[in-house]
This record gives sequence, C-alpha cells and structure tokens, in this order.
Amino acid sequence: MAVISFKCPNCDGELIFDPSSGKYKCEYCLSKFTQQELDALTPASGMERPAGGADGNTVPSDTAGTDDANGERAADGEEAVIYSCPSCGAEIVTDATTAATFCYYCHNPVVLGGRLEGNYLPNKIIPFQIDKKEAEKRFLAYVKKKKFVPKAFFNKRQITMLSGVYFPYWMYDATFRGNIQAEAKNVRVWVRGNKEYTETKYYHVEREGEVDLNHLAENALQKANKQLVEGVLPYQFDTMKDFTMGYLSGFTAEKRDIEKEALAESMQGEMQNYAKSLMRETISGYSSVNVKNNRLTVAKDTWNYVLLPVWTLTYKAQNGKLYYYSMNGQTGKVCGELPIDYKKLSLVSGIVAAVTLGLGLLGGFLI
Repeated sequence: MAVISFKCPNCDGELIFDPSSGKYKCEYCLSKFTQQELDALTPASGMERPAGGADGNTVPSDTAGTDDANGERAADGEEAVIYSCPSCGAEIVTDATTAATFCYYCHNPVVLGGRLEGNYLPNKIIPFQIDKKEAEKRFLAYVKKKKFVPKAFFNKRQITMLSGVYFPYWMYDATFRGNIQAEAKNVRVWVRGNKEYTETKYYHVEREGEVDLNHLAENALQKANKQLVEGVLPYQFDTMKDFTMGYLSGFTAEKRDIEKEALAESMQGEMQNYAKSLMRETISGYSSVNVKNNRLTVAKDTWNYVLLPVWTLTYKAQNGKLYYYSMNGQTGKVCGELPIDYKKLSLVSGIVAAVTLGLGLLGGFLI
C-alpha cells in the first residue's frame, strides 16, 4: 500500500495544509498552493507493509517493540504496520488504524494512502479551520481560568504535545414518512353568579407528511475516547468538502474500525424518535394532546464516512490517571476533564478556613 507526502515544487520541502489560509504551505520557502495546484502535483511515495516476525507474519504491536509515530504504543493486540518514509527512508511502526502521521526521524508529515482506499475512502471531510497557534492560545486561555490545575498541565513542553487529529465518524441522513393520530381537548372554565362552569371539547387530530433529518454523527473508532470525540460535537456540516488526501498533510488521522451496521439500529432509532417529536410539535392550540398512534418509516437514507478535525491533549497525573482535553478544530468547542492540584487546593482551603476562624474570633471579642 502507498505511503505519500506532498512536496513543494519550488524547494522540495514538505507541504502541509494551513487552516488559516485554506491552502497548502511549505514551511521552508513559505510558498502556498491551492487545492487545484496540489492536485496537479505528483506526491512522493514510499511503501507500507505488515510488521512481521521471522516467519513474515504480522505480529501484534505490543510484541513489535516499537512505538508509533506519535511516540505512543499501540493498544495490546492491535496489528502493527511498518511504513517507509518517502522523505528519509526511515521505517516506522504504526498501529493499524493510523491513516496520517509524522516521521519522528525527519519530522515530515506522511499520509498512509493505502489505509484510505476502496471502502475505507472517506466521502467527506471538514478541514481544520483553527491552526495550532490559535489552538494553543485558546487552550491556555481555557486552563488559566481554572484555579487549581497543575502548572505541569500547561507548561511549554505539554503545550507542544497538542495534536491535530482527524477522527472517523459515520454520518446519517434520513427522510421519514408517516402519520400521527392523537386525541386533543380544549377546556374552558368560567364563573356565572355563584356557579363555576366547565366546557370540554374533544378532537381527533391527524398529521401526515415527511420529515427530513441530516447530519447525525457517530464515532467510528473503537480506541477513541468516547467522551472526547463526542464532547466536541456538533460541527457545521454545511462546510464539508469532498475528501482529498492533501487535507491530512500536517495532521494525524485515524481510519474507522466500526462499520455502519453496528451503529445503524441506534442511529436510526435516535433519528426516528426525533422525527416523532417534530411531528408531535405540529399539533398546537389545544389544552392537552394524547398521542394514540405515531408511525414512521424510512423513505430514504444516506450514509457518509467522514473525517472531522479535533485538537487533542492528554496528561498523565501523578496518580497515574489519564486526563483528556479536546477542542473542535472547526468551531473551537472545548471538552475535557482537567486534573486538580490537591496541594494547591488544600493550601487555599486552609487559608480560607484560617481567615474565617480569625474573623469569627475577632467578631466575638468585639461583641
């Protein structure tokens, strides 16, 4: 399978996608190229092959003895794959779902094109719109508002580990056709003289029609932290673009390992429940409504395999717990669980308690 990188035609440096300009930038000569210009280039290529033992068979990554290109060891039992860097020829081991990464010898970006072929070729992508400089700025502004976050969580070395990752999602669009039947009533109460009167009118109500729902997204990567990848939703899906490999250059990307069949029942059910609630909302102007029957069927549906941008950061606390921070690479929405410096918290709590006690004692003397 092919391993590719995009070279600058002016200086042969590596091209990466620049979110701030929407073009491809060479960090050596600072040239910029449009998507059309990139498509006209012939990318450099290397090879990818299974990481095998002496018998040539693929071995699990935990026995391969090498970390992946991000310095992280693949999960136990996952298959490791070796790629040859097109820039320096170094051989690096990655896990089987990584689709774009960096060579940690020459630090150039590479796209593992073979991971995204055939059925695994994404239909759509939302390119990063927030670059790393802006992501770091927003990260610092976020954590500095938190009074008890350890300084180690946002020191310079930690911030440089902020990574732009394209995560795989399944996106579902559906048109539902059906009808709703309900019993509604209006109640009118009035007083005449010393008597109170109540009038109740009953109605049989029906609605029939179609409901179009779009862009329900669900994580398609087993190893992804569910809270991390779902916490940054939603995206502005009207800005989606047709997928092209170039958008991955300069970022990390993951390939799906969850098929839509595993998600279809839950996603269709979620869509159907929402469609029913929308049809119910069309019945108004009554004191109360009791739905007797609500039937919906899928008239048309569409599945898209999409890659969505997320800035991620992990932090291992002294107690060994792993904390996650993530930010939507398009909208900037933040999700995460921050570590707490309990020594700092205890110190502040002690000071507050001492001040409170002192004020209490002083108040007692004054009385």
